[in-house]
Amino acid sequence: MTIAQLPAPVVTADELEHRLTTPESLRPWITDIAHIPTVQPGAQAYTHIPQAVTTIVVRTEESGRRDALVVGPRTRASYANPSKPAGCTRIRLAPGASQPLLGMPAADLTNRVALLADLPGAAADLAEALTELDQDEILPFLESELPQRLSEDRTRRDHRRLLGSAVAAMDTAGPITELATSLAISERQLRNLFTAGIGVSPKHYARIVRLRQVLAAAGNTPWSDLAMESGYYDQSHMTADFRSLMGVPPTAYFRGDIPAPGPCQSLTRFTN
Repeated sequence: MTIAQLPAPVVTADELEHRLTTPESLRPWITDIAHIPTVQPGAQAYTHIPQAVTTIVVRTEESGRRDALVVGPRTRASYANPSKPAGCTRIRLAPGASQPLLGMPAADLTNRVALLADLPGAAADLAEALTELDQDEILPFLESELPQRLSEDRTRRDHRRLLGSAVAAMDTAGPITELATSLAISERQLRNLFTAGIGVSPKHYARIVRLRQVLAAAGNTPWSDLAMESGYYDQSHMTADFRSLMGVPPTAYFRGDIPAPGPCQSLTRFTN
């Protein structure tokens, strides 16, 4: 096959989201907030695409049980079929916001799921309230409560802004060396910023960005053109990277030949 002809028969969790406009007062720490309606168990598998973002998830089961969770950056795709009807609200944190909100660097949460109340940061104090609110009450609640609970010294604020600049430049930057030079920092400083503030290295972050570009652009474009447009050296490099991150090559994924769905990721317990 030379053309990415059809959308994937699998459904990504991102496709189910209804995104809200993030208020200006929350944007230093939150990039977006989205609701996912109740999803019923069934034959359909859901793909969780790799994503270099830490997310607070308020999950609501049809029975009424609610949990406030933290889902760390995902370095590889997972495939799931929910065992119980449930919906959720996703609150995605901005680069560098993990430390002030959750009390720990993003790297400590990479490929992990934890209870929000277990974490030592300021957001843990909001966990109980978040599980008691209706979906449409969560955004106003965060806007009124979160800014007054957070404090950052100048160094941490500067690091967060520098990391934001690095992320914004990642789409157009060349090698990591050039990105570090453009920001007037060393490669080591850049790696440390990404690891602490995002949870993955700059190189792995760039891989995830390119992968998501491929998934978003696949339609009637030849694979070779799609590879070049997404920043890969050639089609074979794109295929190898896609297989590494998604578990299957692109041709298999887009015809629905995916790994068998697995159980939900188990919790990692942290103690305050």
